[in-house]
Amino acid sequence: MSMSSQDCDQVREGFPRPFPNTPTNVFEQFSLKGKVVVVNGAADGIGLAVAEAMAEAGAHVAFWYNSNDAAITKAQELATSHSIKTQAYKVDVSNADSVQKNITQVVKDFGKIDVFVANAVDGIVYCSKFVGEVFKRQGFGNLILTSSMSAKIVNVPVDQPVYNATKAFVTHFGKSLAREWREFARVNIVSPGFFDTKMGASPGCINEAYRMSSLGRQGHTKEIKGLYLYLASDASTYMTGSDVLIDGGYVLP
Repeated sequence: MSMSSQDCDQVREGFPRPFPNTPTNVFEQFSLKGKVVVVNGAADGIGLAVAEAMAEAGAHVAFWYNSNDAAITKAQELATSHSIKTQAYKVDVSNADSVQKNITQVVKDFGKIDVFVANAVDGIVYCSKFVGEVFKRQGFGNLILTSSMSAKIVNVPVDQPVYNATKAFVTHFGKSLAREWREFARVNIVSPGFFDTKMGASPGCINEAYRMSSLGRQGHTKEIKGLYLYLASDASTYMTGSDVLIDGGYVLP
């Protein structure tokens, strides 16, 4: 059905929206000074690297962990070295009550949440639900979900259909939230390939991981910090619903 010019005028009402009031200097865009960032799974691996990146950029950081209490020491070290506020929270992200309680506590402790980085698959829905309520109430927010290149391919030689399908859910869930939350928050997805962490390539498939990667190696966690910082910062204010692949060229063949 065609639209009349009058219909088009009605659709255009309220557009274009204004540009964000953010710095034009690129280094200032990447600064997170004064912002509060929650990082789920922040005790080690990619989660810890992300927490470090946020702290290094000047953000106050809430470390969420479950069983690895090394997050407590890491949080204290970053607070001292970067003159920021940090706090470690023991959270079972597979439990809705635990997630809701700790999001409420972070807001009480820090006053707000600017960015939430969700790294644990089991808690993606719960974390999104409750931090989304905070974002909507605040009128601003930024959710970054960690998915995987496995959302796009069937990994070999290990058969892992449930893992692959779960990651595909995370990616599409994030894209859907970006549309639903368009009035008050941005949502983006990071899809890593093999990184040299406990979640990296297992001994049984490490050589295949090297062979499949165009760069011939796994990634170092320092190589993913800049991507999360970009998505968390004002440098990416025109970006939402994007799924960013960082895999050393693994999915190219």
